[in-house]
Amino acid sequence: MKTTHNFSRRDFMKLAGAAAAGLAFSSVPNLAWAAGRDKELNILCWEGYNSDNVLNPFRKMHKGLSLKAESGTDDPSMINKLRAGEIKVWDLINLNQCWARQQMWGEGLIKPISMERFMPYIEKMMPMFYNKEMGINPFALSPDGKELIGMMQRFGPMNFVVNTKKISVDMAEDQGLPMFLDPKMKGKYGLLAWDNWNVMHMCITAGFSPYKEHTPEEVEKFKQTAQTLFANAAMISGDPAQLNQALINGEIDAIYSGGIYTCSVARFEGFNEVHHISPRRGPLEGGKGSLQWFELTSVVNNPDVSPLAEDFLEYVQRPDICHTVAMAEASHNPVTQMSQPEVFNKFKKDELNSFHWDTLEDQMNRSVDYQVVPDNDLLTSIYNEAKRTREG
Repeated sequence: MKTTHNFSRRDFMKLAGAAAAGLAFSSVPNLAWAAGRDKELNILCWEGYNSDNVLNPFRKMHKGLSLKAESGTDDPSMINKLRAGEIKVWDLINLNQCWARQQMWGEGLIKPISMERFMPYIEKMMPMFYNKEMGINPFALSPDGKELIGMMQRFGPMNFVVNTKKISVDMAEDQGLPMFLDPKMKGKYGLLAWDNWNVMHMCITAGFSPYKEHTPEEVEKFKQTAQTLFANAAMISGDPAQLNQALINGEIDAIYSGGIYTCSVARFEGFNEVHHISPRRGPLEGGKGSLQWFELTSVVNNPDVSPLAEDFLEYVQRPDICHTVAMAEASHNPVTQMSQPEVFNKFKKDELNSFHWDTLEDQMNRSVDYQVVPDNDLLTSIYNEAKRTREG
């Protein structure tokens, strides 16, 4: 099934131009559950939705509400919380697009939401996420296309980042991820150790798509690529801010695995030389070499799910909250609702610049959807061994 969807330049520009701390649950058995949960809501999410800037207005709307949100570190770990019994804890889960459709739905970890209630909001989203020809982006639907399994909001491309004072955008877009295998790049880049993304990007760097079962020859090539990238990195960190600072200071020229998500705060602070790159070509579907993500927030199949779960999904469609979610403290990202003038007009010029608004359409058109890697466990074990060798 084809899962990439292009913007129409005319439609994109016409639509656009019209215009806290989370509390972690350390022990599930210690949670006391009341018979009625109309005053309780628990959200497992990526950074941003757990901000008091997002949560406090909803708390004020529901006096006496116990609203708790925990930020996860990666999609598989968050899903594993539900598998381990926390399906009885959480009411909403916010993950990258593929995990709801390709894993959580089939395992019964999430439940459908009201098509009637949310369709008016979906119909006003950007063309990539809804248009009359395509309908709803399939990642927001069950595999049979009959059920709505989540709401789409933040999105962006995710590939790598350069300092344009050292590496030109044109050269980086032309060479793509294999650029990092050039011996001249040894000691000149930092590696953002985000395992899921690294595995996918290392497949692309090695010359093949991550979204298939790999041959023994490809697995060996992946191993060599991972070892080379770890060995030649000037620094390895799981903190985008640390790597951005090194990029700005001239300690490194580029960051391997990075996106608008990771470089937006630096750009918002005025460092426009920090630039995300979406390669022009590569081994992905349609000859593309770039990946993109969008987040889907789903209702957990909690046997005692809070009646406020869908209310929260509707609340974050408000123009002011769309802007707040987009401009979260640790990262700034475009949101699907920016096709609406009442949302788009809330963004200032420097905010739009932080997430490459002027080139965003082209970057997304070069990209394919983030999907589940079929042999992810195998590749991740090889990846972790390469990382341990470097750390050792």
